[in-house]
Order: sequence, then C-alpha cells, then structure tokens
Amino acid sequence: MAKKGLDTTFIHYGIRLDDMEIIKQLCVKHELDFDWVQDNLLKDFHEKKIRNQEIDEKSIEKLIDKALQKIK
Repeated sequence: MAKKGLDTTFIHYGIRLDDMEIIKQLCVKHELDFDWVQDNLLKDFHEKKIRNQEIDEKSIEKLIDKALQKIK
C-alpha cells in the first residue's frame, strides 16, 4: 500500500521519494555524487520555486554554475 501525504523528501526538495530514487540512479549511472546533487542543486532549485523566483534556462545555468564553484 502506498503512503499518502507529503514525505520528508518532498518537503525538503519538492521531489517525491520515488522520483528521488530515479535521480539517485541517474547520479550513479553518470558518476555524480548524489549528496552533492541533492544539496547543491535540488535544494537550491526547490528554494527558488518556494520563493516564486524566476526559473528559466538562464537561472538554472546560474544555479548549476554556483554549485560547480563550490567544488573548486
């Protein structure tokens, strides 16, 4: 039986747990650190959505660039 309501993953990232598992599998496939993707991309993206900030291609590029700068 599937759980109903919001799971904590959705609350923190705006992504349901099942979908987060797909993202995790893609990270493994493409040799990306899932924790890094989750903390530096998904969390920041979700915060922009919550604040109703513009989310267009340019803002996503900036978000990714900002996350990549943390690696250096």
